[in-house]
Amino acid sequence: MQQPIIRLDNVWKTYRMGSVSVDALRGLTLDIRKGEFVAVQGASGSGKSTAMNIIGCLDYPTKGKVLLEGKDVEGLDESELAQARGRKIGFVFQQFNLMPNLTALENVSLPMVFQGVPKAERLRRSRQLLVQVGLGERLAHLPRELSGGQQQRVSVARALANDPEIILADEPTGNLDSATGKSVMQLLKDLHGHGRTVVLVTHDAQLARSAERAIFIRDGRVAG
Repeated sequence: MQQPIIRLDNVWKTYRMGSVSVDALRGLTLDIRKGEFVAVQGASGSGKSTAMNIIGCLDYPTKGKVLLEGKDVEGLDESELAQARGRKIGFVFQQFNLMPNLTALENVSLPMVFQGVPKAERLRRSRQLLVQVGLGERLAHLPRELSGGQQQRVSVARALANDPEIILADEPTGNLDSATGKSVMQLLKDLHGHGRTVVLVTHDAQLARSAERAIFIRDGRVAG
């Protein structure tokens, strides 16, 4: 059987608030295989966004193991983890998280700066990606000059900048109208169709139906 591209093994995440401990994840175990389109579902406060941060190596578990392509991320220092995350994983967030003073082209180029990609190649690839998401005429526009749907398309292009194997999308249509949200979901489906592993974090059952498989999180663990 193919090795999971991501494995969470009995992962706990505990936050301390003064003298109080809060367990956001409570022994979460799941596998995501290369090329899958998986929806991670759960109500607000279920732990799904914490799970996304752990899956994306944005945070460390309090206990348990996180394996990225079979490698335990606990053995990586912060610099090694950032490099692995930058090469392997692309992020699409509900709030877009674009740099307000950078153009669409510059926002897409930014992840490649941290991977040491030469400037000419950064610009070539950024233009190509923006054309791919339908924004070839918006290269020089700042985020405030773009609609919400256009900003999310820039963020999808940015997620693809380093040609990652995994796309993590956290409520990617949450700030969009339904028609624009459908177009963004179609982009994610197209990426999956071209072999990417897509993990969609959502509370929306209708969006989750776009995925091949759904994982339900309740009280910090897989339900059922």
